Amino acid sequence: MAEEPKKVRKRAVKKSASKTSETPETNAPPKEKKSKAAGVIPAPIFQAAPVVAAAPKARAPQKSTPKSSESSHEPSDIASENENRRRRRRRGGRGRRRSEKEEGDSQESVQTTAIDDESPTSPAFKKRRRRRRSGSEGVTPGETVEEDGVVTVVKVREARPAQERPARERKNFDRHDRGNRNDRKFRDRDRDRDRGRDRHRDRGRDRDREIVLSEDDVLLPVGGLLDILENYAFIRTGGYLPGPNDVYVSLHQVRRYGLRKGDVITGQVRQPREGERREKFNALVRLDTVNGIDPEGARDRVEFSKLVPLYPQERLRLETEPNVLTTRVIDLISPIGKGQRGLIVSPPKAGKTMVLQAIANAITTNNPECHLMVVLVDERPEEVTDMQRSVKGEVIASTFDRPADDHTSVAELAIERAKRLVELGHDVVVLLDSITRLGRAYNIAAPASGRILSGGVDSAALYPPKKFFGAARNIEDGGSLTILATALVETGSKMDEVIFEEFKGTGNMELKLDRKFADKRIFPAVDVDASGTRKEEILMGPEELNIVWKLRRVLHALDSQQALELLLEKMKGTKSNVEFLMQVQKTTVGPDQGGN
Repeated sequence: MAEEPKKVRKRAVKKSASKTSETPETNAPPKEKKSKAAGVIPAPIFQAAPVVAAAPKARAPQKSTPKSSESSHEPSDIASENENRRRRRRRGGRGRRRSEKEEGDSQESVQTTAIDDESPTSPAFKKRRRRRRSGSEGVTPGETVEEDGVVTVVKVREARPAQERPARERKNFDRHDRGNRNDRKFRDRDRDRDRGRDRHRDRGRDRDREIVLSEDDVLLPVGGLLDILENYAFIRTGGYLPGPNDVYVSLHQVRRYGLRKGDVITGQVRQPREGERREKFNALVRLDTVNGIDPEGARDRVEFSKLVPLYPQERLRLETEPNVLTTRVIDLISPIGKGQRGLIVSPPKAGKTMVLQAIANAITTNNPECHLMVVLVDERPEEVTDMQRSVKGEVIASTFDRPADDHTSVAELAIERAKRLVELGHDVVVLLDSITRLGRAYNIAAPASGRILSGGVDSAALYPPKKFFGAARNIEDGGSLTILATALVETGSKMDEVIFEEFKGTGNMELKLDRKFADKRIFPAVDVDASGTRKEEILMGPEELNIVWKLRRVLHALDSQQALELLLEKMKGTKSNVEFLMQVQKTTVGPDQGGN
C-alpha cells in the first residue's frame, strides 16, 4: 500500500486554499468547482474519516471571505508571495510579520499534522509503537508480533558494558575541561578564551633550565658584578650601570649557589655558533668563583643583617703631610673610626668636594687595608673625571644628565657590594656625595605612598636613603663599613631642609662647613664648635683627649672665624698633630693671641 508523504498533502491543501482565496464571490460557478475540488481530495488510507471532514469545514468560512479588488486583479503575484513566505518559514527564516489570516492557516496546518500523527493507521504511530514495544520489558529478541496486519520482528539491542575511557596524558590541564562530549562547544569557547592567557605561561620556566653543552662548544671567560632584579639577574661587566655586554643569570642558578646582589662572580659563557641566532644577552653556563672563593664555600656566608654592630673602636688616621691641613683638622675636631657613620653638612660652594678628595687620599695612604668606594650621585661630569683622576679608590658615578632610576640603582648596587665585602670580614669605606640628591632621586623614582611631607617630599622616599646610611657599622667579629655622606643645606629649597632634618640625628659624627669662611677663602671652612664625634673617648687616648678638650675650651671662647684662623696658624707652625698638641699642653693659648 503506497503511503502519501505528509508534506505533499499539506502543500495540496494550502495550494487549494490559495486558489479559492483568489476567486471573487461574484463568479458562482467557480465557487462550486472549488467546493467540489476540495471535496474530492483523495484522503490517505491511514487517515480517519472524521479528521478529513473536519479540516475543510474549518477552513471553508475563511476561504470564502471577500478579497479586495486589488488582489483579484493580480492572482499570480499573491500566490507566488504566499509560496515564498511558506518556503521561508520552512527554512527557518524570519520573513515579515504574519497577518492574522496567515497565523490561522499555519495553526490549522499544525493541528492537522498532529492529528494525522496520532492516527492509529499512520506510519509514525506504528513506528513509535514498535519502538516502545521493542524497549519494553517481557519482549525477547527475535519474537514476531502481528498487529493491524503488520508483521514485525522484534530486535532488542543489548546494552554494552560501560568501559572506562583511558585518561589522556596532557602537559597542561585546562581548568574548564568538563570531560563530556556534549560540552565540546563550551570547551572550545574556554580554550579560545584562555589561549592568549596561557601563551607566555612557560616562558620563565624555560629560562631557568640549564643549558646543555656539547663537545664542540667554545666557552669564553666572563666576570663582573651581580645585579639581582625581580625575576632575573645580570652580571654587569662594564660597571654598575646596565650595558650591552651584560651576562644573563637565571634565578635557578642564583638559588642553587646562594648568590646575593653585589657579588663579584666569574664564570663562562658559550660562544654562539656560526649561523646561530644571537640572543640579546649571553647566558652563564658555568660558575667558577664568588668573591674570589669557591661557590660551595660562598653558600655558607652569614647575612649582613645578622651581624652585631658596635661603636667604632679602631681609628682611621687621616694625617698625611704637614701642609695638608684639612685632614689634620678633622683628626683633631672630628676623629673618624672604622664603622663610623658621618655626615658632612655643607652649603653650596663651601669646599665639600675638596674635603672628600682629601679624606679619600688619606684613607688610601694611611689605611691600605680598607676598600675605598666613592659614590657620586647626580654630580657634574667634570667633577666625576676629577675624582677619578685624583682618587686611587673605586669611583662609582651617575651624572645629573641620567634619569633618577639610574641614580637609585647605582647607589643600591654600590651599598650591596660593600655589604658583601663586610660579610667576608673586610673594612670598607664609602664616601657618598650627596645623600640629599639621593633622596631627591628616590622622591622621583619611588612609587607614591600618598603621604606628602612639607617641601613635597614623599614619606616613603626617605626610607631607601636611610637604609643606605644606616648600613654603616662596626662588626663585633671583624669587618666594618664606614660611610661618610655629604648633606646640602642653605640651598633655599624646603625639600633639602626636610631631608637634612631626617638625617640630622642618625649619624655618630658630624663635620660642618661654613659658607662665610669659604667666601673669605679660609680653607678648610670648618665650623669648629658645631663639629664633633660621639664617643670620641673610645678613639682617642686619655692624654690626647684631655689636650683636645682644653683646645676646644680655648677656641669656644673666641669668635668662630677667629677660632679657625688661630687653629690654622698654629698648625702651620708644626709638622704634625702630635707636635701641635704638645705645644698646646705646654703653653696656654689666650684669646688675645688669636689672629696674629
